Amino acid sequence: MATTSETAHISAKTLLPTAIGGWEMFMADQGRSPNTIKAFLSDVRLLNQFVAPDQSIGAITTDDLNRFFEWMEKGRGIPCSPKTLSRRITSVKSFFRWLHQHGTLTIDPAEKVLQRSAISPLPQVLTDEEYEAVLLAADRHRRNTKPDARPYTLVTLLLTTAIKKSECLGIHINHVDLDAKNGPHLFVRYASPANRYKERKIDLTEDWVAAYNEYLPQYQPVDKLFPWSPRRLEYLLEDIGEEASLTKHLSFDMCRWTCALRDYQAGVEVEKIRQKLGVSKIQWRELFIKLKQLNGE
Repeated sequence: MATTSETAHISAKTLLPTAIGGWEMFMADQGRSPNTIKAFLSDVRLLNQFVAPDQSIGAITTDDLNRFFEWMEKGRGIPCSPKTLSRRITSVKSFFRWLHQHGTLTIDPAEKVLQRSAISPLPQVLTDEEYEAVLLAADRHRRNTKPDARPYTLVTLLLTTAIKKSECLGIHINHVDLDAKNGPHLFVRYASPANRYKERKIDLTEDWVAAYNEYLPQYQPVDKLFPWSPRRLEYLLEDIGEEASLTKHLSFDMCRWTCALRDYQAGVEVEKIRQKLGVSKIQWRELFIKLKQLNGE
């Protein structure tokens, strides 16, 4: 199997810290985000605390890794939640898969390590009554003596497109196309090539377009659609939630899940919901389980 420039100097006799350094260079070249690289490296470097200092990567066995994860879970003396353990297993598997795929190791010792899935608690969603109350509360700002379409433009976009907070903050004015042949839509774009699979086109409702056309002259955004800090927009959602008399905390995540659930209940094809959310088929497995549970299945 072909090697890369990062793995050419790494062999089965290489020690773990050097191999991890090569993996770091590889991930950076692949366009992985700094946060992703930092998390992966942090997980794999914990192996340095467990294996012998002079143990080469080629001498690490499946039994070694299973003992490592058992130590991580029960013997290290530092709490390790099921979700954290699952992520660390994923990181270690990714590291050794890279070594195997690029010919450094003839056998992948992590391949037979059992992956532990940790499904996080169910997210909160809006009921139909709460949904209408939120829209009414946001819409009242449009009807004030000094009209303000921003709350309605924000919350309606979130409740109809299911975009994430980071995606919302990344929207530029030119990502909104009102004159498209098949109707108005939003382009969700990513700067990093590693996230290109998340890019997608989402239809926009006539109701949102009307509010958007009010919002533009009121705020005159030049580049970003919502040129405020993440915290400022979170406060805006919290205010709408309070005005709607919610006992829940209205958030980006709640709007995203509410949109997905309403689409599912409306009979939208499951694959179309996955594409709308911009998640991989692997990520979708857990999300779909949650979606069905939220629907009482």
